[in-house]
Amino acid sequence: MALSPTALVAKGNALTISSDGESRALNGAEKAAVMMLALGDRYGGPIWKLLDEIEIKQLSVAMSKLGPITPSMLDDLLIEFVTRVSSSGALMGNYDTTERLLLAVLPPDKVNAIMDEIRGPAGRNMWEKLSNVQENVLANYLKNEYPQTVAVVLSKINSDHAARVLSKLPDEFALEVVDRMLKMEAVQKDILEKVEQTLRVEFMSNLTNTQRRDAHELMAEIFNSFDRNTEAKFIAALEEHNRDAADRIKALMFTFDDLGKLDAGAIQTLLRQVEKDKLAMALKGAKEGVRDFFFANMSARAAAMLKEDMEAMGAVRLRDVDDAQAALINLAKDLAAKGEIMISKNKGEDELVM
Repeated sequence: MALSPTALVAKGNALTISSDGESRALNGAEKAAVMMLALGDRYGGPIWKLLDEIEIKQLSVAMSKLGPITPSMLDDLLIEFVTRVSSSGALMGNYDTTERLLLAVLPPDKVNAIMDEIRGPAGRNMWEKLSNVQENVLANYLKNEYPQTVAVVLSKINSDHAARVLSKLPDEFALEVVDRMLKMEAVQKDILEKVEQTLRVEFMSNLTNTQRRDAHELMAEIFNSFDRNTEAKFIAALEEHNRDAADRIKALMFTFDDLGKLDAGAIQTLLRQVEKDKLAMALKGAKEGVRDFFFANMSARAAAMLKEDMEAMGAVRLRDVDDAQAALINLAKDLAAKGEIMISKNKGEDELVM
């Protein structure tokens, strides 16, 4: 879970619920405390690390005084939480709180762009921020600049990121940039400042507007990270409160079952790169149709060996199955991002590169 409970603290309106037949109200800190208890160590750990000492103390005090929390109380809170997150509503108190909350749900490059607009030109170092911009986005901008300007930019950012950007540029243009970088001497301060200013005005300031994401897409990614029990609980709660939002999120989610819709070439590529023990664990808890799909795309000998490994495992923990299936999903997404496979949600529809 990547969302900070400060989203609930900020929405501090009291929620009236029932416990042991008596109604009482939870304030923002108490609601956040319930959420953290529900998430437990596994999902709550990363969130605790994002909080400052005051927030930790506030949550700890609220948590220690909660008393018993009934299933109905938790269900009501889950509905409230999912509804507010899916509508992307939150109140920010200051720069630090805002940035910390945004970093919990957005990539660093997007957060940097947003915070730069808030703070103004005196924000973070331009070259540090540029090193966090996705390489294809930066390359798409730089390909329209002069080779000398591109050479200056690539010489200032991290070398590994510069290499990825360079590989995305047109071949002839990239070679000219390399030549300029090899011949480049110390860049004068006024020239460097002009390049920075141009990047700030023409590129970084527009990055937020060009990369805004639909709240349902973001929520689908968060739901993909849940184990199946947590996912089912949130989906069920959201379906009762907002059926349209639940349907949109489910349509955007890429699940383990969707791997059964890969074409022959894609599944072969995936099978070549997946660890055999992870595949066995993932298929141990898969639907029969998905299992058969994987077996059908393997040699008879390999399929027989995998089945033997699965039988030898005996009973396995659901958490281990979820982790293994998540690893295969992430591998498929990584391969798709590299252009090595195509993945889609539904057969018969246009394929989407994720």
